[in-house]
Amino acid sequence: MRRVITIDGPAGAGKSTVARQIAERLEWRLLDTGAMYRAATVAALRAGTPLEDDQALGTLAASLSIRLPPGSVLLNGEDVSTLVRTVEITRASRYLADSPSVRRQLVAWQREFASENNIVTEGRDQGTVVFPNAFRKYFLTASLEERARRRHAEFEAKGATIALEAVARDLEERDARDAARAIAPMKPAVDACVVDTTGMGLDHVIAQIEQDVRSRLHPAPLVGEETAR
Repeated sequence: MRRVITIDGPAGAGKSTVARQIAERLEWRLLDTGAMYRAATVAALRAGTPLEDDQALGTLAASLSIRLPPGSVLLNGEDVSTLVRTVEITRASRYLADSPSVRRQLVAWQREFASENNIVTEGRDQGTVVFPNAFRKYFLTASLEERARRRHAEFEAKGATIALEAVARDLEERDARDAARAIAPMKPAVDACVVDTTGMGLDHVIAQIEQDVRSRLHPAPLVGEETAR
């Protein structure tokens, strides 16, 4: 396995933007695990697979080809990059994320991806379950109000009409489900750096994390070390 940086946290905390920028700056591959679950959700809805049938969902997931070339999400060769970000898919994806069979399949793919690339991966359980021995771990959080505003702006930018209050309610319910999930609940890894992005520009967050990562990739020499050379 190569080097892995994990960025976990609840929806709207900024982890997707931060992960993408860190991956670009380091010239590492980005692993958007949420996009993988959403792509599987697209397939499940199209196939009419019952969203609470774990066995059926697992069988479906095992039959899929989900690829994440830079900037795209491919489901069986079809570009579903826009579709996976819709409100409908986002809401339904929780069933796939809660499915033990789907999770086993997707986690195996995620680890395979990491065995071939230095990666920045974002999700909810990357530092705790999927990559417990990651090179560096971060957990981004923010107030519910701030996260709701960010997510609402994302939906509006895509032409979706949804009330801010509804977005906040969805996030609050999702937080509760993610934290209470029997398998891989959302929580910071004990060795993660927790970053509260409330009131912070994401550019500032990105710069802080990049500086931290680079200092660990290329640590400064000890005092007197350069002279000794």
